[in-house]
Amino acid sequence: MLIKISALLVCLLLSVAPANAAEDFQAPEGINFRRANILSEGTRMAAEVFSREDSKGKLPTILMSHGWGGTAEGLRPDAIVFAKAGYLVVTFDYRGWGNSDSRLISSSTPIEKDGKLIAEVIEVQGVVDPIDQTTDILNAIHWVQGEEQCDIDRIGIWGSSFSGGHVVYVAARDPRVKAFVSQVGSMDARWAIQDPSLRKHVFQQGTARTQGQIGYPEPFANFSNMRGQPVWEKLMRYAPIEDIDRCEKCAKLFIIAENEEMFDNKDHAIAVYNLANGVKKLVTVKGIKHYGIYNEKRKEAQDLAVDWFDTYLKNSK
Repeated sequence: MLIKISALLVCLLLSVAPANAAEDFQAPEGINFRRANILSEGTRMAAEVFSREDSKGKLPTILMSHGWGGTAEGLRPDAIVFAKAGYLVVTFDYRGWGNSDSRLISSSTPIEKDGKLIAEVIEVQGVVDPIDQTTDILNAIHWVQGEEQCDIDRIGIWGSSFSGGHVVYVAARDPRVKAFVSQVGSMDARWAIQDPSLRKHVFQQGTARTQGQIGYPEPFANFSNMRGQPVWEKLMRYAPIEDIDRCEKCAKLFIIAENEEMFDNKDHAIAVYNLANGVKKLVTVKGIKHYGIYNEKRKEAQDLAVDWFDTYLKNSK
């Protein structure tokens, strides 16, 4: 979408825009639920905060992030389970997804008028950029430390599928993360430049974008069976497997699907687990493919995550 707007007005809109007021979600009895706004590099991200109504004082905290083409709305069943287990739980939509605002980039040279900069801008919406997404998670960690109920010494992160790799990337860069759960995670996107023909496409995309010949992919365009085209030149340098040796002090749980069809577990979670030092565990959920973790085996995955966080967050003091 092409928009003409002053730079000052952009800042004001992004700072005060509320989350989707039309959303009619009601948390189950006994669960406190509210919406919040997180600023990530100046752009508002829509967050949802869950806790048990009878909780008091500081709580161990779990920050959850969605996978490729998903939204925070899909994480509610898991967030409610974690909140019932005694955690402060925060979910959010990456910039350009769900109820979050989109990052804006200039498409023209700004012109000064009446003390303001006027420019045409483009929304970066519905694309998959792992560098931006992991930045959003890191900024969400900054944000949650300002929450009254957050125990800043007991923060864990949870990710699934594409964000199952994000949690490794983030934990390697933020020592505040004491434990993570990565389920059915992909850990290396350098496949984008392994095949010669695809590598040529990736490099051409990066060159064309930097020379202004093409823009970002169409919002929410299909990619395989998922929503959201990747920003190829960002995807090619995303490899959480290279970061695992920086996660030694973080307790690491990897949950994989026995019949994973999206990628080879041996090149992803199993490889990362084998390279990891410190507290770690690998669990194979039997009899499912990738999406079974969200369906018939969701409760099993939730129980595994709760047990892990109970051991390394709740009981860590």
